[in-house]
Amino acid sequence: MPEKIKIIFLGTSDAIPTVKRNHTSILFNYKNENILVDCGEGTQRQFRKAGLNPCKLTKILITHWHGDHILGLPGLLQTLAFNGYNRSLFIYGPKGTKKLMRNLLKTFIFVGKLNLKVEEIREGRFFENEDFYLEAKKMEHGALCLAYSFVKKGKIKIDKEKLKKVKLPEGPWLNKLKQGKDIVYKEKKYKVKDLTYKEKDKKISFVLDTSINSRIVNFVKDSDLLICEATFSHDLKDKAKEYGHLTASQAAEIAKKSKTKKLFLTHLSQRYEKNPKKLLNEAKKIFKNCFLAKDLDSIILE
Repeated sequence: MPEKIKIIFLGTSDAIPTVKRNHTSILFNYKNENILVDCGEGTQRQFRKAGLNPCKLTKILITHWHGDHILGLPGLLQTLAFNGYNRSLFIYGPKGTKKLMRNLLKTFIFVGKLNLKVEEIREGRFFENEDFYLEAKKMEHGALCLAYSFVKKGKIKIDKEKLKKVKLPEGPWLNKLKQGKDIVYKEKKYKVKDLTYKEKDKKISFVLDTSINSRIVNFVKDSDLLICEATFSHDLKDKAKEYGHLTASQAAEIAKKSKTKKLFLTHLSQRYEKNPKKLLNEAKKIFKNCFLAKDLDSIILE
C-alpha cells in the first residue's frame, strides 16, 4: 500500500480572522513527519479542535514574518515545553528568521526548554532524504517571503507481469532491482529497465502571500495539489497588487499554466465571509478542479 499524505487546514483567513476562519496554518503528515506551514494566532487551539497532538510536530516552515503567519508560535512552543516535547524541532524560514525567533522568545517569560533548530533558507532544496525533499522559492510580498513545495519521490516498482514472462521467481534478489541495479540470477543477467517502472513523484505546493510574479508557475509546475492564497476577487486586483496578494483568478491562472491537478484556495479576506463562493466561482471559470479551503478541512493523497 502506498504511503498517504494528509493535509489539514488549521487556519484559512487572511490578516484578520473571522468567526469561521482562523489565521493561516496548514499541517501535513507523511510517515513520521508532521510539518506545519505557518503558525498564525490560535493555531494550537486549532490542533485541539482537529484532535491532533502538537508534540508530534517535526518541522515548521515559515513563509514570512507578518504577524498573522507567526503569532501562534509563542503559545505553541510554550505548550510543547509544558508537555515534555523531547525531540529537535526544526524551524525553517527566510533570511532574518534566527534573529526574529530570538526576539520573539524574549518578548515573554518562556518556561521550560526546547531544542529548537532554526535555519534560514533562500531558494532551492533545503531538506532531502530517501523518501522526499522540501524546496523553497522567493515570492513578492514586501517582507521576505517564501513559497514551499513538498515532493514525495516516486519509487522504483517491479512489474510482476514482466517477471512472469521472463520466468524470474520472486525472492530477495529482487531488492537490487528496486535499488535500480541489474541482477544476475542463475547465470543470466536481468536489466532493471526491462523489469521495473518508476512511480511518478507526488508534489504539494504552498503559495501563501505574494503578488503575481513570473517565478510562481515554474516553481509549482506539475503539482498534484496547489494550496494558494486568493485574498481578493478580480474586481479588487489593484488592491491585491498594492498589498502584495493574489486574486482568485490569478491563482486559477497559475494552476492552469503550471498543469496543476488540483487547486485549493486559502487566505481569504474577511470581506468574503458571507459569500466565499464569489472567489470559487471566479477561479472555476479558469480552472475547474478548484476548491475553497475551510478550517479543519482535510485532504488525503496516496
